[in-house]
Amino acid sequence: MFHAILVSKDDESAAKLNTVLSRFGIASSSCGYTESVGQLRKQKFDAVVVDFDDPQGAGHVLENLHRSPDANGTVTVALLRDKAKVREVFGQGAHFILYKPFSISQAEASLRAVKALVMRERRSSSRVPLQLPIQLKWQSKLIDGILLDLSETGMDVLAAQPLRASSPVSGIFKLPGENTELELRGEAAWANPNGEAGVQFVDLSEKVKASLKQWIAANATEAPPPDTQSVTNCKLTDLTLGGCYVETESPFPESSGITLCLRADKVEVEVDGKVRVAHPGFGMGIEFASRTPEERAQVEKFIGFLTARPGLLPDLSITPRALTTPDSAAAESQAEALDDPLLELLSRHASLNQEEFLEELRRQRS
Repeated sequence: MFHAILVSKDDESAAKLNTVLSRFGIASSSCGYTESVGQLRKQKFDAVVVDFDDPQGAGHVLENLHRSPDANGTVTVALLRDKAKVREVFGQGAHFILYKPFSISQAEASLRAVKALVMRERRSSSRVPLQLPIQLKWQSKLIDGILLDLSETGMDVLAAQPLRASSPVSGIFKLPGENTELELRGEAAWANPNGEAGVQFVDLSEKVKASLKQWIAANATEAPPPDTQSVTNCKLTDLTLGGCYVETESPFPESSGITLCLRADKVEVEVDGKVRVAHPGFGMGIEFASRTPEERAQVEKFIGFLTARPGLLPDLSITPRALTTPDSAAAESQAEALDDPLLELLSRHASLNQEEFLEELRRQRS
């Protein structure tokens, strides 16, 4: 069972949201702004929904949440009346925004991605405690260490010398009962002076992802929740080698990692990406994590297939990979390598409101 806390003085909106969350398999409890701060200190929640009818109270709730050591993996939803405040609310730590007033059907459509992401985060937080020797590649050095625990998306390690947060690091080790040595690349999400660090994986192959998923499921003390669900009510409106724009009532949060599956006739392409801009209730702009010529060739082939068949609309589904995902050096440099107006627009989205962004997108299409 998933658990959410709902912070609002609006009884009508709270009742509608309790109905929707229940349908999503998320048990919710309602409380006031001051009471919620105490609740967040006592218990970890999968989701926190906070009403910005009281901006100061809501900001205080999110600020206290993000100070908590249990905040990692918690999905946050803001209820908002004033669309002009959307950037400000995102900046305070909200992942999703639901505009008020809303009906039950509107809330259900807008929050489908919340359910998928809650499932993904709970699954990715299923960790197996370990005490294994590991070699770490960091700053062109090999460092001995101990692998403390392992999940599908990351690991905790104790290195012989302190690492640095936000720096690339790879781990080389063998899983218990396995003969094959793994080398997993990642980024230090946090690092302590004693050498302990949390590493978030990047650029894992599908084979390695499948192996990790199978091993974690077999060795976790608690069974991971079911596989993450896809969001399918999406319409592809723009597609380039470097990214795309998708219209959907339920966009994923900015900086979240997703997997996009595109199908047209019998042609299918699957590509990982990162959400660069989210327009609540409308759509999202995605930058592809195409780090090899082969991956870009797949997208190019699909674009060619669509171009040769005017009017053919592809089906697509989007599955979350992580609530936040770091940039890799390859992803950062691809915008420079590709002469791609859509990537350039995504890179400066923060300086544009939704209407300005969409107007520029329409100009690009023409």
